[in-house]
Order: sequence, then C-alpha cells, then structure tokens
Amino acid sequence: MRTGVLILAGPTASGKTALAVELARRFNAEIVNADSRQIYRGMDVGTAAPTREQQQGVAHHLFGFLEPRERYSAARFTEDAMRVTSEIAARGKRAIVVGGTGFYLRALTGGVELAAAHDPDLRNRLAHEARVHNAAFLHEWLQLRDARRAAMLAPGDTYRVLRALEVALAGPGAAVRTEPMRTLATENVPFLEVFLTIDAAELDARIERRTNAMLEGGLLEEAERVGADAVAADAVGYPQALAYLRGECTFAELRVLLIRATRRYAKRQIAWFRNEPLAQHLSADAVAAAAREKLGWV
Repeated sequence: MRTGVLILAGPTASGKTALAVELARRFNAEIVNADSRQIYRGMDVGTAAPTREQQQGVAHHLFGFLEPRERYSAARFTEDAMRVTSEIAARGKRAIVVGGTGFYLRALTGGVELAAAHDPDLRNRLAHEARVHNAAFLHEWLQLRDARRAAMLAPGDTYRVLRALEVALAGPGAAVRTEPMRTLATENVPFLEVFLTIDAAELDARIERRTNAMLEGGLLEEAERVGADAVAADAVGYPQALAYLRGECTFAELRVLLIRATRRYAKRQIAWFRNEPLAQHLSADAVAAAAREKLGWV
C-alpha cells in the first residue's frame, strides 16, 4: 500500500543527502536518486554522491548504475523512479526521492508532458548543427520553436536542448508515445515536494568547503578518468578540472572557477524551484514535521 513519497530537493551543497539519510532512518524509508549526474558510475567525488557511511543501513536506488558515456532522460528517470518507488511500497517501506535536478522531479510529479518523438534523420541533422553551432545558438533556436520548454532548460545543457529541439521540430510522421507516462499524479500517489531553504552566506560557505573537499578527495583524477567526451562530463566541476589538466589555469584559479560555477548552478536551482507551484520551501529542521502532517508518516 502506498504511504506517499517525500521529494527532497534543494540547491547543491544545501545538505539534501545528509538530511535524506537522517529521515530515512527515522521513518523506515529508502532513498531514490533524482540527481542527473549521480546516476553515473565513477563520479562520486564530483557529484557529491552518498558515501558508504551514509548508505549504511539505508537502501539507495538509482545511484551509479550507468557509465558516464551512456545517455539518460527525464522520461527514463520517471519510468525507473516509478518502478522503484512501487517496489519500495510493496516491501512496506517509504520512499524519499532526493536530488536537485528540477526537470526530473517535474516529470516524476506529472508537471510536464514528455513526448517520445524520434526521427533518425532529424536527430542526425541536429547532431550536425551541434557540431557547427555553439550552445547559445541552439538554445535561441529552441526559444523560437518552443519558448516554454526553452525556459526550463539551461542554455549550456546541450543534450537536453537538442532533445527538446527534436521534439519541437518533429513532423507528423515522427514516432510518438502511445500510452501516457506513469507519474505520481497519474497513479494518485500522495507526495510532498520540499525545497530546502538555507541562508545564502551559509550556502556559500558550504560550497567553498565542498570544493576544497573535492579537490582533496580526487576530483582531478576522477575527471581524467571520465574524460571530456563523456555525456556526463558537462557536470559542474568536470569542465573546470579538465581545463586545469590541459594547463589552461593554475590550481588557485581552478578553485575559484569551481566555486563560481557551483554558486551559479545553485542559483539556477533556486530560480527553478521558485517557479514550482507544488514545492514547499522549508528549512531542514521543518521537513520531518511536514512529512508527518502531509503524508501521515510516524
């Protein structure tokens, strides 16, 4: 029997992982990943994936199950997350979905339609356009064809911009999904979506501490293993680390670039969830009470 799903989002470095583990232990829950980069193997340092200690005694799902060169999508995430949360409920446990990838969470809750359009010729054409034009050009093109979808995507997220362009440009002969995608909304699963609030100065300090920990923990070696041609290599931290390895900046400059990129990413996440009508903006110490009140968790 479904007991509802707690969705825990927040800006990077806001403490989502630690809070999710604490709540999972308190409420007999299992954790489902909703971070578009923590799905990849061998990227634990740069994505701040849950540590072995954090995973002790708490089942974690959809973490580190793809190679960095494999592609993934919001549609596939929604299918996987719906399957996993159903399995968790069947075991008599609760599910906590945690991550900061707003589009994944919007898809899971049923807040966006995901088409499965696929035209090989169109996809090849767009791949050619991506080799010829920069990310800004592609995003502007999408704005002309689908301004609403363009507003949901970061201009630098070339993979998702191209996927959106494929859907926007698909002709009447393109393959489309024939069955509606299962979401929490379509399955009438109660959920509480929380976006963690945190003082800006505290978030900046946490980002600096995380950056130092990543550099000390092997980010450079990890980025070198992942390589610049991997799908996942555009995650915050990896382009900067690879630039340093190519000799394009000093170590001191690398640290500054990492902090700046992480802060910008956090600001984009905050801006995204500010426009999510279903998200409740709560401090970390208020989430447990909200789960008890809204989901009946005891």
